[in-house]
Amino acid sequence: MKTRSSERRISRRLQVTTPLRVRVWKSGSAQRRIESVNISRTGAFFATDLPIAIGSAVEVLLKMPEELTGKPATEWRCAGHVVRLQPADTLGGKLGVGVEFDYHEILGSKTATQTDIG
Repeated sequence: MKTRSSERRISRRLQVTTPLRVRVWKSGSAQRRIESVNISRTGAFFATDLPIAIGSAVEVLLKMPEELTGKPATEWRCAGHVVRLQPADTLGGKLGVGVEFDYHEILGSKTATQTDIG
């Protein structure tokens, strides 16, 4: 498989919309229900009107698709940080936000794992 030198993803990204619940830590704003634009085991991209900046810590709750894990869809709680912002004009007036997961926990399980970033 050919990749560009600027490509930094370490896991397959799936172009799928899946419901997300997103909370920006220390922002004072409530959890928001939104949908992903795309998702992988190590991150997600979504559009939102939440005020957010690169480096912001976020919590994302989602049902991780079977296509990415090879196991039946399960609920994940992910902690991560914003690594990319895309201007609002391309996403219907919302800001495109790329989040890299630092940690995830499979809900209903006793397993929590540190996402291997490199």
